[in-house]
Amino acid sequence: MVSKPDNTPEQMILALPKGRILEEVMPIIRGAGIIPEADFDNPKSRKLAFDTNHPHLRIIRVRSFDVATFVAFGAAQMGVAGNDVLMEFDYPEIYAPLDLDIGHCRLSVAELADLSKTDDPSRWSHIRVATKYPNLTRKHFAGRGVQAECIKLNGAMELAPSLGLCRRIVDLVSTGSTLKANGLVEIEKIVDITSRFIVNRTAFKTRNEEISEILANISEALNGQ
Repeated sequence: MVSKPDNTPEQMILALPKGRILEEVMPIIRGAGIIPEADFDNPKSRKLAFDTNHPHLRIIRVRSFDVATFVAFGAAQMGVAGNDVLMEFDYPEIYAPLDLDIGHCRLSVAELADLSKTDDPSRWSHIRVATKYPNLTRKHFAGRGVQAECIKLNGAMELAPSLGLCRRIVDLVSTGSTLKANGLVEIEKIVDITSRFIVNRTAFKTRNEEISEILANISEALNGQ
């Protein structure tokens, strides 16, 4: 007898981001009645996909930037992503019905403290910026009539100005302690960031009853009901 494959057509996937946001979102997920298998909480586990107490729902754990891609292309039907990621990719296939009120930070422009003493942002016409968010950055500065040359980096952004790669960076800021430790100061906030519960639009149409129930449970968990 041929065994039934694990990933059956009727199964749905919830994509969650690794790291700090995962710690913040899991009380909401569990509060909504979605409980992952025990291996999910095992720090030694190398698994990336986990069964839950719902036979037709699995959780995958991926990089925060990849959640939106999995959902947009239908590999996952639902997920949790920051609005920084959503604005950077601007996938039309993604519907973001719930602000989870977690992952609070901001996307900001920063530069070396010494430069900030004489710099006048209102006089910028062209700037070179190191960032993980080139699309969002270019769009922000274009709105001000400033041409932004973006150097794409995925980490260690704070090193770029001191090593002469560029004079400014655009990055996520929470407390500002990392900037300060690297001789940088925040000079302009671009946008406030929180994490959102996102849904693939096609899946929302074809699996509306199931997804709507999950959305309602997530909403209740947020409201402490």
